[in-house]
Amino acid sequence: MSRIAFIGLGNMGLPMARNLLKAGHTVVGFDLAPQSLAALAEAGGIIAGSVGDAASGAEVVVTMLPAGRHVRGVYEDAGNVFDTAAPAALLIDSSTIDVDSARAVAAAAAARGFAMVDAPVSGGTGGAAAGTLTFMVGGSDEAMERARPYLSQMGKTVVHTGGPGTGQAAKICNNMILGISMIAVSEAFALADKLGLDRQKLFDVSSTSSGQCWSLTSYCPVPGPVPTSPANRNYAPGFAVDMMLKDLKLAQAAAASSGAATPLGANAAALYALFAAAGNGHLDFSAIVKMLGGHW
Repeated sequence: MSRIAFIGLGNMGLPMARNLLKAGHTVVGFDLAPQSLAALAEAGGIIAGSVGDAASGAEVVVTMLPAGRHVRGVYEDAGNVFDTAAPAALLIDSSTIDVDSARAVAAAAAARGFAMVDAPVSGGTGGAAAGTLTFMVGGSDEAMERARPYLSQMGKTVVHTGGPGTGQAAKICNNMILGISMIAVSEAFALADKLGLDRQKLFDVSSTSSGQCWSLTSYCPVPGPVPTSPANRNYAPGFAVDMMLKDLKLAQAAAASSGAATPLGANAAALYALFAAAGNGHLDFSAIVKMLGGHW
């Protein structure tokens, strides 16, 4: 078993750290929120007073942080991971950040003799708790194989997407599809309402024909057809509007820097920005149906 530093114990990081503890590892955690540290200690983890303390002597470092600037700081700032982790430690960043930051940190890690992968996730808080996350992993073949056992203890599916930064690329492309498809499904239900078509009947048709997609059959944005969807819990978030907007903005930044044309992605980002600005950022992203249906 390994000594693992886990930096970032929020809604995703904490259950992921718990699964590493269940697998028998020693987990030393750090977070700015005292309640997160207390929850880790209750699960059997060790609390550190700083990033450097958590990473000191760690064989593996896992980070789950809000943005690229936080990831850069945690790894590169004086006294932090690069200065304190064990020589040749494995570094796993599961944050969702911009591709350029992921590649820059990976290059800096390699220059210091560390193996690093960018390994963002899909599956939400439920998947993090259940250990069924999907990991999209960018890095060398060697780093990937070193990371695989740990990722498999936190998730169900591990896909090696290519070199450094490609994990982040896969994540933002996937979530752009998700944001666009949720809007399409929501618009269809809004139109069905106007035309007097029963929602369940639309679901019965579209879920078994060419309109079938995950946003419809697993995460239906209206109450009723899929009992486990957030629509049946007043849109309590599995994946919040603010998080979807963050990922859509990352996709748009990547599209701009690479010269890719993503007009539907741009429109999706604009719609989610409008919905969030109206005070709905805390709701599940499927609540966009409320705006499109004129009920917000």
